Amino acid sequence: MSSDRERLWLRDIIDYSDDVRGFLEGMSFEQMCSDRKTVAAIERCLQCITEAAIRIGDVRMTVIAPDIPLHALRGLGNQLRHAYDAIDVRTIYDTVVDDLPPLRAACLAALEQ
Repeated sequence: MSSDRERLWLRDIIDYSDDVRGFLEGMSFEQMCSDRKTVAAIERCLQCITEAAIRIGDVRMTVIAPDIPLHALRGLGNQLRHAYDAIDVRTIYDTVVDDLPPLRAACLAALEQ
């Protein structure tokens, strides 16, 4: 582990991932789409997750989560911040369901080292 700051950012990724899981619990894609508050909450969590990963840095994140495409993670964060009106909700849902669990697991493993 390189620093206390890195530990805080890893913890942010884990905690925001847990929040997203709680927001989506029991919801289908269609149910999520019909609930603007849930979509907005998930998007905010994803913004925080992407920012934490950026702060950790590409080199270190590649060590922590080598199977996570960092360019895609950074791209999602940029889209959420700068092109929020063009967000594909299906992409958000798929990211949360498919990509967030392995990212969370990798960050948890890094904290436990």
